Amino acid sequence: MSSSSKVPAGRLARLGGFASLAGKLAGGMLAEGAKRLAKGESGSRMELLLTPSNLKRVTSQLAHMRGAAMKLGQLLSMDAGDLLPTELADMLARLRDNANPMPPKQLAAVLKAELGEDWQRHFADFTFKPMAAASIGQVHRAEHDNGTQLAVKVQYPGVRQSISSDVDNAATLLRISGLLPQGVDYQALLNEAKVQLSREADYLQEAAFMMRFQQALSDSPDFLLPTPWMDLCRPGVLVMHYVEGVPVESLQSQPQALRDKVVTQLFSLLFRELFEFQLVQTDPNFANYRYNEETEQLVLLDFGACREYIQAFSDAYRQLFAASLQHDQSGMDQALTTIGFFSEQIASEQRLRVLELVKLACEPLQQDAPFDFGQSDLALRLREAGTALSFQHNYWHTPPADAIFLHRKIGGLYLLAARLKACVNVRALLQPYLHSGSGTTMASATRAAQ
Repeated sequence: MSSSSKVPAGRLARLGGFASLAGKLAGGMLAEGAKRLAKGESGSRMELLLTPSNLKRVTSQLAHMRGAAMKLGQLLSMDAGDLLPTELADMLARLRDNANPMPPKQLAAVLKAELGEDWQRHFADFTFKPMAAASIGQVHRAEHDNGTQLAVKVQYPGVRQSISSDVDNAATLLRISGLLPQGVDYQALLNEAKVQLSREADYLQEAAFMMRFQQALSDSPDFLLPTPWMDLCRPGVLVMHYVEGVPVESLQSQPQALRDKVVTQLFSLLFRELFEFQLVQTDPNFANYRYNEETEQLVLLDFGACREYIQAFSDAYRQLFAASLQHDQSGMDQALTTIGFFSEQIASEQRLRVLELVKLACEPLQQDAPFDFGQSDLALRLREAGTALSFQHNYWHTPPADAIFLHRKIGGLYLLAARLKACVNVRALLQPYLHSGSGTTMASATRAAQ
């Protein structure tokens, strides 16, 4: 874990952080330009900007600032057009769980503000060194007086208050640095980023989503979720039962059958979230999934990014998937129009390219047999197709936010399936949900896939 550093909580302090980063990037560009000039070489503005040293500067500064500043790049890169260069998008994604933790003095001040002057009386033991430090908060082990093992998520100070200004400042930095193409209208996405980040920063809302998922999954023995300790939960502190589990990526060395089972359960859960619960946990971060080796259950963590969907939205995706299986391009076009992909006038060539991209994303559904994610280069082809759609065919229309966040989740599952080299019959998992009003349970859908 990175060394601790005080979180800049005030508006001016955070603005200064962005100004400092802009200055460092400009200095890095000048230095790189001079170095190339001395060698008789030239380079584009993008090449001068995206040097390893400049990327390191961005990483270091954002890890120090935390909050919405760390999350914006990922949100901007969720669109199929891949607005950010690959190097920067990948770097920002890696930042999510590599923030600098707060120093103990600042941590104690946050706990005092949230739980009261005598906050320590609530715990028989509290470990000041965090288990993890991410973009919005950090997690600590603790023990209740009755011996219950707890996990305590503590939000960085000033995160909620700085979301709007952080997003605006980060967007300005990206624009003036030339990392975002000229003429791209991304304001709607920025506004949605502010709304979504505000939701994620409300730990009481996250506790409520956690309990809703517990209830929804009460019929499934495959999953293990923490229970929030509501008496101690606050907007900036989330106290919950501690749940044992190893990182889901560590299952790479486990037998094929276990890896297939875990990824099958996650795809089953996705379809149940979309078509039964109409409540989707949209954050695909691998750290949100762990595996309890003793109980052989998947552990689900972090419910801050849950998103509710209306029936019409779920039905439109039901229609889209069904049309894809039938190779019905007209039906796919109609479903995408209902979802909101074609809400603006676009050229027929652009429309066809969007359809081709969606067909590519549905590739795992096209065979009624296990799809070998480990042997597939689907993620790379999706990125290349998305980039071509934007840069070669000049299609910068941003899909509706509901679709973006759902695609974020699906893309994350594809990446995890590839990491675990899983083989999953995704089509069999989806099939029971393709009829409107289906009452199929996740258990029966999973059995159908096996």
